[in-house]
Amino acid sequence: MTSRFALVLGGGGVAGIAWETGVLVGLADAGVDVLGADLIVGTSAGSAVTAQLGSGLPLEDLFRRQVDPALQAREIPADLDLTDYARTIGEILAGAEDVAEIRRRIGTWAGEVRTVPEKKRREAVASRLPSFDWPERPIAIVAVDAETGERRIFGPESGVGLVDAVTASCAVPGIWPPVSIGDRRYVDGGVHSSENADLALGYDRVLVLSPMSAGTPAPPWGGTLEENVEQLRRRGSTVTVIHPDEASLTAMGPNPLDPSVREVSAQAGRAQGRREAGRTADGWRSAG
Repeated sequence: MTSRFALVLGGGGVAGIAWETGVLVGLADAGVDVLGADLIVGTSAGSAVTAQLGSGLPLEDLFRRQVDPALQAREIPADLDLTDYARTIGEILAGAEDVAEIRRRIGTWAGEVRTVPEKKRREAVASRLPSFDWPERPIAIVAVDAETGERRIFGPESGVGLVDAVTASCAVPGIWPPVSIGDRRYVDGGVHSSENADLALGYDRVLVLSPMSAGTPAPPWGGTLEENVEQLRRRGSTVTVIHPDEASLTAMGPNPLDPSVREVSAQAGRAQGRREAGRTADGWRSAG
């Protein structure tokens, strides 16, 4: 019986996009092909990488789009102090009775905060994508309904444009505006889970790239990666998780939304991908 493979790409800002791209290229350098996955799940930064992988551009070209200033996306710089951000979130969520209420509160807050215009943000996200067409393969891009707090999965059959889906998945509450799609508004898929690895249930081999540092406290609004991985393994999946190592964390810096760290984050990710190839290859097809 043929094994089924899933690639899960988590959230982590523009630094995370660069790092994930670098890791994928580094794995390929070492002969490990993960692009033939039967499913790719993308959340926030991971949704942008997912869309880029489906564009048809070779990995090396995608890498150059991270390290060559002439090819880099037109990102909007954003100041983000993670400590202050967590404090604000804590104040908003004080007294919330359950996860559903937490997610609804986050969505409400996101709609009240003054940020850049939605159109300007969409243009910035569009500049990340080599193609605006959905790839002809199973992918799942995750966002969260700002009103109900429910998870929404966008894919080629969803009837939603790829740029809109990625922009919604990347709509960090309090930093970027919620995204209007039809009569609904959506916020970052990380409001449900930073990786949404549970969407890979039923796949035999699962590789998770999580730009979040190993051991980072999970936000209070969703399941943790550890819980998802345990669930996958109970169902018989072989799961490999790659977090940034010390060199990659140093390159990515304290603000994952800082566009200036893209080159060093991608280079660090590529070096780490080469180092991770040995343990990753055990669960994945060999390239070539």
